Amino acid sequence: MLSSTLTASKPSFLTWLRQPVDNAPLIVFRWIFGLLLFLESGGAIATGWVKKNLIDPTVLFPFIGFEWLKPLPGNGMYFYYGVMALLGLLVMVGLFYRASITAFTFLWWGAYLMQKTSYNNHYYLLLVLCFLMLLMPAHAYASLDVKRKPALRSLSCPRWCLLLFVAQMTIVYTYAAIAKVNADWLAGIPVRVWFANKSHFWLIGGLLQQAWFQQLVVYGGIFFDLLIGPLLLWSRTRKWAFLLAIFFHGFNSAVFHIGIFPYLALGLCVFFFPPETIRRKFLRHKPALSAVPTPAPVLHMGEKSLLLLLTAHLVVQVILPMRQWWFPGNTNWTEEGHRMSWHMMLRTKSGAAYYRVEADGNVFEEFPEKHLTPKQARTVATHPDLIWQYSQFLARKYWQLGYKEVKVFALTQVSLNSRPYQALVDSTVNLAAVPWQPHTPSPWVVPLQE
Repeated sequence: MLSSTLTASKPSFLTWLRQPVDNAPLIVFRWIFGLLLFLESGGAIATGWVKKNLIDPTVLFPFIGFEWLKPLPGNGMYFYYGVMALLGLLVMVGLFYRASITAFTFLWWGAYLMQKTSYNNHYYLLLVLCFLMLLMPAHAYASLDVKRKPALRSLSCPRWCLLLFVAQMTIVYTYAAIAKVNADWLAGIPVRVWFANKSHFWLIGGLLQQAWFQQLVVYGGIFFDLLIGPLLLWSRTRKWAFLLAIFFHGFNSAVFHIGIFPYLALGLCVFFFPPETIRRKFLRHKPALSAVPTPAPVLHMGEKSLLLLLTAHLVVQVILPMRQWWFPGNTNWTEEGHRMSWHMMLRTKSGAAYYRVEADGNVFEEFPEKHLTPKQARTVATHPDLIWQYSQFLARKYWQLGYKEVKVFALTQVSLNSRPYQALVDSTVNLAAVPWQPHTPSPWVVPLQE
């Protein structure tokens, strides 16, 4: 009888996940996240990114299947990103939070799907985090929404609200570490190529050229990505791990200029610290939770559905990067399974492509520079899916000119990580007639010759 009583009273894992904890990390991260949304959106206008990628191009390369998404005409995309910048500020101060983060998520999602020429891992990460923040009660304290509606005020949130971000970032870091375990990275080839162009950097330019320092970056990157999560979770190493994270991400920001990602990664560190520590550091006037553990409320249907949704999200996040192993060959070469798999800064690719069009017995040569911006032309030459999309564009162009039988052949020369230039796609395949099959290998992509 005593044994059964003890078993019955032992809290389950679900009960532990739902236990109310101080919501300080969620509140502080809302400030950081909203500010970064503002800087990312406003910065895209200020630096000319919007103009170069969404206004100047006459041909865009959206994610395949989303060709119906088009940039707003004229200067409309400035307004589009301006609205996103404003929404970022509203998220930061917690004003109309649910509506603001929902609107930003859909606008960012649309911009993300509109073009792949400037694909960046942190654009995808931002979309994932927007989805999570949309479901969080991040406006329950220190927000203008609470001033408007005091009933929203809460000092706590379920423990899973904080652990969800820990799990998400652990997945990101783990796959980033796994992706680095390849021959090119271990040989230091990408790092050597990048650093060769940075010898003029003040103070550290000479250091970047040293072989020992390049090897430190190579192996340090692997071990940082693999261990930073566990080291931040363990109380004995947490402080030193955070200082290491500041150095690591600060170095990457200074040397590689990779936008908001380093600061986003540092901001997410708040979820690895005890909530009470974050409250004492950033919200000193916030009342502490009662020392007596508060029982979790009854699990209602709405919370059950939400937990199932978030569990499914984490499962997808674990499985999605695995598709890189579904496709044969070197992912950095074929690009199959590369996006959304946390392959962060692993390769340098350069190349050129031109196209031979056979239309009703006539032969024409088409060069991408005729229709594309210089950046688009460089990117299209090294990505098979973009080569296919451009071939489809050329086929439509000639059909619209009145030709009935149109064939498009791509002639490419590409180098991966300083290898000799070689063909990326089979120049004998008519790409105008090839259907896109996202879940199977593209037989017209030529395997990398080592």
